[in-house]
Amino acid sequence: MIKCSECGYENMDGLDYCDGCGAKLAAAAGSSAAAAPGAAPATETKTETPPEPTAESIDGKATPSLAADAMPDGETPTTEMPKSEAPTGEIKPETAPESAPSTAAAAGAPFKAKLSVVRGGRKGQEFPLEDGNNLVGRWDPETGSFPEVDLDADDPEAKISRKHALIRIDAGKITIEDIGSLNGTYVNRQPRLSPGSPAEIKSGDEVIIGKTFLKLVVEPIS
Repeated sequence: MIKCSECGYENMDGLDYCDGCGAKLAAAAGSSAAAAPGAAPATETKTETPPEPTAESIDGKATPSLAADAMPDGETPTTEMPKSEAPTGEIKPETAPESAPSTAAAAGAPFKAKLSVVRGGRKGQEFPLEDGNNLVGRWDPETGSFPEVDLDADDPEAKISRKHALIRIDAGKITIEDIGSLNGTYVNRQPRLSPGSPAEIKSGDEVIIGKTFLKLVVEPIS
């Protein structure tokens, strides 16, 4: 019998390796050495396991060892991420957009406007202007219609057409438009307005209708 020097297991004669642990039996090793004189005795090579890394100092700061981060078999180490607010399911009311001004408020002009005769008629005579369309002309006996700005009494020479011009107040803006008059419409003594082409006018502007001179007066509503 050959007794294994590693585990003590008794093996049958003639075996080279231990049936118990697989180590080289002393008798086989001795016979190999005797069979090959001069050969260097075989030495068992052991692979050293590198020590587990420990805390090391990098740039003066200690880093934790890998052993501290070891995880049980089958688990994957995870890196803790910064916490973020997750949806809670609560529906937050949306901020209501600023309400647009109502149509009525947008349509109404924040001022009062009027035409005042300054020359060629009843000087100082005033004609209030309404929101929307204001027809400028003379009373029409055939239809019985009266324009908003009736200059019949201020036009002895009949230079003003029955339907001479149109003044419109819309969205805070005032425009005047010639609607095919015979003697034309003028603003601040500029060239005659082309029929169908509105021109914007503002407070203090001079409007000439036929031979009647009028001034636009705009007063804010307090």
